[in-house]
Parts: sequence; C-alpha cells; structure tokens
Amino acid sequence: MSSEHADPTNGERADPLPVPRLVLVALFVTALITAQVTASKVVAVGVPFWVPERGNTLLVPAAAFAYAVTFFASDCYAELYGRRAATRLVNVTFAMNFVLLGLVWLAIEAPIATFTPVGQGAFESVLGASTGIVVGSMAAYLVSQNLDVATFHWLRDRTEGRMLWLRNLGSTATSQAVDTVIFIAIAFVVFQGTPLDDAVGLVLGQYLVKVAVAALDTPFVYAVVGFVRSERDPAVDPA
Repeated sequence: MSSEHADPTNGERADPLPVPRLVLVALFVTALITAQVTASKVVAVGVPFWVPERGNTLLVPAAAFAYAVTFFASDCYAELYGRRAATRLVNVTFAMNFVLLGLVWLAIEAPIATFTPVGQGAFESVLGASTGIVVGSMAAYLVSQNLDVATFHWLRDRTEGRMLWLRNLGSTATSQAVDTVIFIAIAFVVFQGTPLDDAVGLVLGQYLVKVAVAALDTPFVYAVVGFVRSERDPAVDPA
C-alpha cells in the first residue's frame, strides 16, 4: 500500500468521547448505582444545630451522599453539553436501573455454595431490600433528574448564562425536595413499613444533607466547567 493511502490512525477511529465528558458520564452512573445498593442503611448524622423532632441528629439513608453526587455530575454535564445531552444521559441511565434490579435478583436466586462467607439470609436481607429502593429511586429519579435539568436551563436562560452558582443551587434544591419525598414515601413507607414520623425525619435529614452537599460542591462545579471549557472540546456549549 502506498503511503498516500495509509491510514494515519492505523485502523483505529478517532476517540468520539473526550475524557472529561466520559468521566462525567461515568461519575453520574457510578454514583447512582452506589446510591441504589447503599440506600437500605440508615445513618445518624450529628449536626451543630437543633432540628424539630430530631434534636441534633439527622437520620439519613446512606444513599444520600452518593445520590447528591449525581446532581453535581448532571449539573456539570448540563452546563457543558446542553439540555438535550443532559436529558439523554438522565433517561438512558434510568434504563440501567432495570439492569441493576435484574442482576441483583439473579445474584439472590443463584444457588449458594456451602462455604460462602456470607449466608443467603444476610445476603438477601441487604440486597433484597434494594428492590423497594430501586422502585422508589426509579420513580423519584425519573421526575427529579428531568426536573433538575429543566430548572437548570430555565435559570440559565433567565440569567443569560450568568450566575452558575444560582442554577446549580436552585435546580438542585428544587429537584431534591421532590426526589426526597417520592423516594422516602415509596422505598421506606410503602416497601419497608417505616412509621410516618420516622419517614418525615428521613425526608428532612436527607434533604438537608443533599442541599448542603450542593452548596459545598458549587466551587467544584465552577472548577470542572472552567477546566473542560479550557480544553476546547468542540462539543462544549461555549455560553
């Protein structure tokens, strides 16, 4: 073959997904799956202020920490790649929840070996709880993540692309309120029979933690957006 017809890429296609974009997609998916499998544990978080009915302790599903990261990733993604791309990410990842549910139940129903370090009862009691978690999370996720993207871009249009901090905090605070109520109601009240008083405490605790994480991650949103735009990825929205 003559040099003028040689393939300069040695038969490999150019990378269609730049690393920063791939990292944000991977972070979003990883955080969501982590939230699904850790949500059945309730943790007590001490806070330096008094909370009605809870004193100085917030009851929070362990998933709250990982799930808050999904909003950080989706806000960065929405800011950089636009509403359409962010909506696609949210809805494709929604379908992956069904994959998770299927794989979890396959693992539960598979024959167990006699020498396994984790007994069937313990394994099923932890991962089996994720059925209600996944159902509640899927309902909450589908509503809240799409609301987050819509609110984020509504605020972006109203501020003409300025005040990234406002759309990051505003979209997260709005969507997380809806998400938290739906998730706790389905996953804990319906599937696990959690008393209403405890459920209210979980809603309050989870929401406060999520909003706090959103406030703390705002500088990191600025850092990620600034870095990716400086890389001059042609897919990035320049606004």
